[in-house]
Amino acid sequence: MSHPDRLSQWEREVSTAFPHLSHPQVWGLVLWSAGIALSGAAGITQISTLLSFVLGQGEQAVFQRLREWYLNAKQKSGKKRRDLDVTKCFAPLLRWVLRLWRSEKNPLALVIDATTLGNRWTILVISVVVRSGAIPVAWKVLPGEQEGSWRPYWEELLTCLQEAVPPNGKCWSSPIVACMRGGSGM
Repeated sequence: MSHPDRLSQWEREVSTAFPHLSHPQVWGLVLWSAGIALSGAAGITQISTLLSFVLGQGEQAVFQRLREWYLNAKQKSGKKRRDLDVTKCFAPLLRWVLRLWRSEKNPLALVIDATTLGNRWTILVISVVVRSGAIPVAWKVLPGEQEGSWRPYWEELLTCLQEAVPPNGKCWSSPIVACMRGGSGM
């Protein structure tokens, strides 16, 4: 398959940031992220339409490739299909953001947010605040109106990010560092 130069450059960047991913997993992430950036939408139909033009491939083939990227291995066609454990991407994603930010003057902050989508879902997100926005680096989707504490989920997400915490800790607020380092910060 021939890739336009820009997608090949982006593929090298993504594979460097996520070295643990297989080539098909990297390529799926490249397609999704480039498609979202180029189309300004996150819908699979809009992205597959745009990418089919960019790649010079059939829209249905691109749609299927995008769809299979997020399915469980059992739901994918072919014999060598694997699951993608998104939690294994959280620390590399945070490291990537920190590497690209490289700011001594502006310390980075982590924020946590719980968003509900009606009664169906609750989404717990940890994001890095960058300029006037926030980049999600870890998340958990829970059934809506689930009883119990969110604390175990927050701790699990923070544990996933722990290996990406800079040794100097300058870009972390102390409650988060305390929690990530085994304290009672939250």
